[in-house]
Amino acid sequence: MGLLIELQKRIPDGWFLRRLLPAALFVVVAVVGGGELGHAHWNDIALARERIAEALRTGGGLSADAVASLVLVAVPVVGTAFAVPYAAAAIGSLASGAWPWWLMSVGRRVTKWRVRRWVEPDVLARRSVRARADGHALRADRLDARAARARTGGRPQSPTWSGDRLRRTEENVARETGGDVVSGWTTLLLGAADQPRAALAEARDAYDAACEALAWSAAFTVLGAWWWPAAPFGILLGLASWRSLRHAVQALCRTTEAAFALRETEQPSAQP
Repeated sequence: MGLLIELQKRIPDGWFLRRLLPAALFVVVAVVGGGELGHAHWNDIALARERIAEALRTGGGLSADAVASLVLVAVPVVGTAFAVPYAAAAIGSLASGAWPWWLMSVGRRVTKWRVRRWVEPDVLARRSVRARADGHALRADRLDARAARARTGGRPQSPTWSGDRLRRTEENVARETGGDVVSGWTTLLLGAADQPRAALAEARDAYDAACEALAWSAAFTVLGAWWWPAAPFGILLGLASWRSLRHAVQALCRTTEAAFALRETEQPSAQP
């Protein structure tokens, strides 16, 4: 236990809370739920408690078998914790619309489908007014939310809403400040003051956290093939993570636009 406490002191909180602990939970659920309980005994709490007690029983001390068991558990936990950022990076690339070449054909089809479904925000607003006048408040609220997404994302140009929102930020920055988000991002971070840099780092961290949560939701959903209660948990986590991703994209885009605008206003005053 002392080793774990000391390890927690040396591991950054974000890595420990966002990766190591979820990895430990996933491995335990996979071993106990998928490996021991399965679909036939999915709710057998007594059997799960018995299996966990057997794994924790060390006979009064750490024997060679107990150490080997701990190593066998620790290896997949740490391996999963290190693998999640790579899976999250792939999800982040898909969410931002930067699909790899071997998925370009799928991305073009998805973009065309989004274009066919897209409706002008003003049209959606008029539909919302009519729906609210007819007493359909829930439909009106849904149309209002859809109109707000259409205004922030603009006409679809990529497979995802997040990709459209990021591209619109690039266009806004280029139009208002003449800057280039892609090529000027590193310069912006290096030249920004502490407060803007911290805000940009926080916004980007929230985006990465949402992508990691989507990776965990996919892992738990797949685990549902062996222990079905993991599937609904993964689906609910995925829905919540997708919503968090949208909020994170909005925050990242607004923070980026504000940081470029702030740099533009500070540059003339910095000149002699």
